[in-house]
Amino acid sequence: MKISYNWLKWYLPQIPEPQKLSDVFTYHLAEVESLEKRESPAGEDWIFDVNILPNRAHDLLSHQGIAREISRLLKINFVDPTPKYKVPESRPTNLEIKTETEKCRRYMGRIIRNVKVGPSPDWMKEHLEAIGQRSINSVVDAANIVMYDCGQPTHAFDLNKLHSEKIIIRLAENGEEMTTLDNKEVKFSTDDMVIADDEKVLAIAGVKGGKLAEVDANTTDIVLEVANFEPTSVRKTAQRQGIFTDARKRFENDLSPELAPFAMQALTALILEVCPEATVEEIVDIYKDKPKERVLPFSSERISKILGLEVSAEEVEEILKQHDYAYTREGGDFEIIVPVMRLDLVGQEDMAEEIARIVGYDRVKPEIPKINFAPKENSVYLKMTWARNKLLGEGYSETITYSFTEKGEREVLESASDKKFLRANLSDGLKESARLNQLNAPFFGVTTVKVFEIGTVFLKDREEMRVAYGDQKKITEVTLDEFCNAVEGSAKTHVTARPPLHVFKMWSLYPFISRDIAVWIPESQGPEKLETLLRENGTDLLVKNPQMFDSFTKDGRTSYAFRLVFQSYDRTLTDAEVNQVMEAIVAKIKDNSEWEIR
Repeated sequence: MKISYNWLKWYLPQIPEPQKLSDVFTYHLAEVESLEKRESPAGEDWIFDVNILPNRAHDLLSHQGIAREISRLLKINFVDPTPKYKVPESRPTNLEIKTETEKCRRYMGRIIRNVKVGPSPDWMKEHLEAIGQRSINSVVDAANIVMYDCGQPTHAFDLNKLHSEKIIIRLAENGEEMTTLDNKEVKFSTDDMVIADDEKVLAIAGVKGGKLAEVDANTTDIVLEVANFEPTSVRKTAQRQGIFTDARKRFENDLSPELAPFAMQALTALILEVCPEATVEEIVDIYKDKPKERVLPFSSERISKILGLEVSAEEVEEILKQHDYAYTREGGDFEIIVPVMRLDLVGQEDMAEEIARIVGYDRVKPEIPKINFAPKENSVYLKMTWARNKLLGEGYSETITYSFTEKGEREVLESASDKKFLRANLSDGLKESARLNQLNAPFFGVTTVKVFEIGTVFLKDREEMRVAYGDQKKITEVTLDEFCNAVEGSAKTHVTARPPLHVFKMWSLYPFISRDIAVWIPESQGPEKLETLLRENGTDLLVKNPQMFDSFTKDGRTSYAFRLVFQSYDRTLTDAEVNQVMEAIVAKIKDNSEWEIR
């Protein structure tokens, strides 16, 4: 919310300089997102853009609410505006207000006759323009001034455009329509709360007024509305209609119904100031369920534990006095009467936040709490970890296969046509995994692929954690407990023993290229020297040791065939790059006069 420094000075004559005030906001109230100097014909002003969080929106989305907090924090005088709002004796009224929904918690209405709608006085325009609002006319501006001043949204209807002197607060009829003040056509459902007369909808309750009873230059008689609506209802309607207004923001974060009388007095007084010939009628106030007095107990000891900051009972008491709380104390135990405007104070945690805010967040040290407890071990996880490490240590590679299969004992409701069941074993998936990986075994530098999986199988009457391991020829599958118990005693012994963890090394995400080369070597020589030459000249692109896959002897010579696998960790290799490496290897082989490339 944008806050005018000059506006605050109405209430706080001893207010500190803007920069110092910005620090007070930051350390004790709310974040200041920006502070800008504003020049206007009326003089210099400073505009704070303060980020008021939802838990304090009910009392701090207003200049008056901010001023009261600053007054208490800095122990400076607050000028109560109430005596300034003079309203003459009211005349009898024929206004009738009817509430047909419990979502309207309070509704105050008043007729003012003989108003003259025109431009607002300069001071009113200046206050609105300072916080980014435009002036519309004297009546509408007065309503906006009240909202930004005390936080209570208000509204004015043109009485002569109503069907009768009757206001009805009700739920809309399904399909009922209205045109808003900004010419947006809206259609209601039965969940929407509206303000209406005997025939038509006049406004969306708590959100926006309609064109039907708009106050304009020809208006002479008005009906003032100061109401309190259930916040969830306002938010749902506004969200459904896609309407965002300052009134909606305040209502959806909740307001105290006790704020309404002050707003009515202030609005009436402002309209009489701009329309001195106007006459005022009595207020009609429909207030069904007045909130009961709330009591909140807490202790200084509990507050200190919540904050991680030592706050004495004496310090707490001083804070309560400074902020005008009605309270009782017995040792370190306190009980306060929650102020009607402080809807956020519900539990001890809220009081802890309140006290931390007042003493200053800078006093809360960023220390990690000391927690002394023994963590409870998950026996299933420990068994899985032990089994995994054991199998990895024996040369197995872990796989994860699909839980959904073509057949099984438990069917799922919606799935692909070939995946309608949950797996009843791990073996079927593991066999397929072993088969597919075996095809690429030579490129990995191994002759046999050994795989395992630890996972859940879904039987008809239960779920079971199992371990399956093996190769393409044979897969062994047992329960997790059977696997752990089968090796040297009980599962507990193995779990606590825990084989060392195997460090995972990431594989390349790029494709490999293989090349085969066969060389005739004198029968008296072995392949070792050739293998060394291939390895040393394969460069860092050679990711596996050369694998010999064929050999035979003829006419005093032996042919050795090797497969070379090239791969990069940062790019896709090209044939040209690999060919260049192979050409260098061929050149080295040709340097040996006893060798011949096949």
